[in-house]
Amino acid sequence: MSLFSGYANIPRMPELRARILFSLGVLVVYRMGVFITTPGVDRTVMQALVSQSGGLVSMLNMFSGGALENLSIFALGIMPYISASIIMQLMGLVSKQVEEMRREGEQGRRKLEQWTRYGTIVLAIFQSYSVAMLLEGQNADVGGGQFGDVVASPGWGFRLMTILTLTTGTTLIMWLGEQATDRGIGNGTSLIIFASIVSGIPSGMGQYFAANAGQIQPLSLLVVAGIVLACIATVVFFERAQRRIPIQYARRQVGRRVYGGQAAHLPLKVNMASMIPPIFASSLLMMPTTLSGMNIPGMGRIAAVLNRGDWVFNSVFAGLIIFFCFFYTAVTFQPVDVADNLKRQQANIPGIRPGRQTAEYIDRVVSRVTVGGALYIAAICVVPSVVASAFRIPFQFGGTSLMIVVGVALETVNQIEAHLITQSYEGLTGPRATRLSGRRPA
Repeated sequence: MSLFSGYANIPRMPELRARILFSLGVLVVYRMGVFITTPGVDRTVMQALVSQSGGLVSMLNMFSGGALENLSIFALGIMPYISASIIMQLMGLVSKQVEEMRREGEQGRRKLEQWTRYGTIVLAIFQSYSVAMLLEGQNADVGGGQFGDVVASPGWGFRLMTILTLTTGTTLIMWLGEQATDRGIGNGTSLIIFASIVSGIPSGMGQYFAANAGQIQPLSLLVVAGIVLACIATVVFFERAQRRIPIQYARRQVGRRVYGGQAAHLPLKVNMASMIPPIFASSLLMMPTTLSGMNIPGMGRIAAVLNRGDWVFNSVFAGLIIFFCFFYTAVTFQPVDVADNLKRQQANIPGIRPGRQTAEYIDRVVSRVTVGGALYIAAICVVPSVVASAFRIPFQFGGTSLMIVVGVALETVNQIEAHLITQSYEGLTGPRATRLSGRRPA
């Protein structure tokens, strides 16, 4: 009952209620845009083409919440923004100017965000042009055949209209995500991806039961349900898992009062990169398809191999996830800065000298923890997809989508609980299950 009482406290907080309603409003606007088709495209033919495709096309359609099969104004989804973020992260390693801006605090962060927005628009222009060329190419492949023409009037008029429409749609999604982050609850970009994945589950289940009518095996359904529950439990366990490094604060005397001397710990999450590695890896795997639409030599062959969705795709996907786990952790977590902060606070790790040795020790611990986190993310993203393919389950039940859905749900619930606790309410999990229990209102 403590869980329900925690939810009952939400309407009592006007600020939290307004934030939740604003986030829901953003998702409603996004879902409405998914069904607005780009001018000059036959939606029926496009849905037939996407339904027969697999691998990257299904992944892109999943992340866009079905916007690709409708060729809507949101067909590119949030992926150009994610790709721009990856480029900015890489620029931080090779450009001193970007690295200095990152250390400038709030002002530098705003400049980097502005550059990311400009990069998103540039990438959206290139990707929308690639989409227009791919659609015109489908006319030559399927014209007059089973499906018909995708594009009614090919040419530069259609291409410019597609570039303008899809780029504007991506810019609107980016703006909606930022507004949801600032004025809503949770991370706006993650919530948009969350809504895109969840929206495809009912239709995916309907397609599964329709395609296997009369051949559904109850035992197979139980096995799949057990695997899904086990994956959810694994995600929750690892997302909350921490490696705690003990810290001892030095005792100092100011006048007659003695400060410090207490023991604490430095928490290091097993999965420091959160949901970023699978999203980054998915975005990178979609680049060959985008480049093939621009007639770049060799990209069409690579895209064809990845689009099959077989062991080659899964192996490359797992390798990229492991790489981005270490890369993103190395970029966002700086052991030297942590060691300097501990030294300024007159804190030290027992048995480790402050300064360089502390930074090296923290770096070793983070590296070992990241190994486990990277293997966990790779397994949770690949294994369920293989099982889903073996049991002919729709792609929405893959490991990547499962991890994103559970991770976003945990993050959002944690933010709601933090708002409740700051207003002297018990958290969603009650006073016994949470570490920070608030006071009950008088």
